[in-house]
Amino acid sequence: MRERIALALAVGALFAGATGCRQPIDQAAFLSAINNSFGHRHDCIWPQPTKLPAEVDPSKDDRIRGFEALNDAGILSRATDERKHLLTGQVNTMHPVNTYDLTDKGHSSWTPEQGRPGYGNFCFGHFNATAIVKATPNDRSNPTQYSVTYRYEVEGIPGWARTPESMRAFPAIAADTSIQEATATLVKGADGGWTVASPQPAQ
Repeated sequence: MRERIALALAVGALFAGATGCRQPIDQAAFLSAINNSFGHRHDCIWPQPTKLPAEVDPSKDDRIRGFEALNDAGILSRATDERKHLLTGQVNTMHPVNTYDLTDKGHSSWTPEQGRPGYGNFCFGHFNATAIVKATPNDRSNPTQYSVTYRYEVEGIPGWARTPESMRAFPAIAADTSIQEATATLVKGADGGWTVASPQPAQ
């Protein structure tokens, strides 16, 4: 009986010690660190800056769907021109070529690329982490680093990006209108504050 009691006490002591090593996380500090790291991030519709005006062949250019969606949203204008096209072994044929350029509305949403006249992108919204889902420390006895899973949203999405045509043409926009999850590594500094290690855009 005494051996059983001693064993129970020993197990209880170990559990208490393990529990005592766990330090409560400061969710507000984690959210603040994540937002400070990603707060200036904006989403853009194209992976790389695009040059405007842009000539697009509707018959064989995969970009046509996106340009048409932006034309329907009112931030690009479309002009169509019939041009000759030489087909191998055949006579010249006429086919349409669309030219897309910024409208007055489009200028206000256009983000030009520095040092490359005519190049830019349509960027919008701002990143906002809203909740901590899970935080796993690297060392429970002295946690100085956490792997943090969090929920975030993109705020300030303009009306032109919310049209059904834009969401179909640019799937990333549709994702931005919903709550998403991502993971970041947070590191504790000498001053006790938290920062995101090697910040990368949320995925």
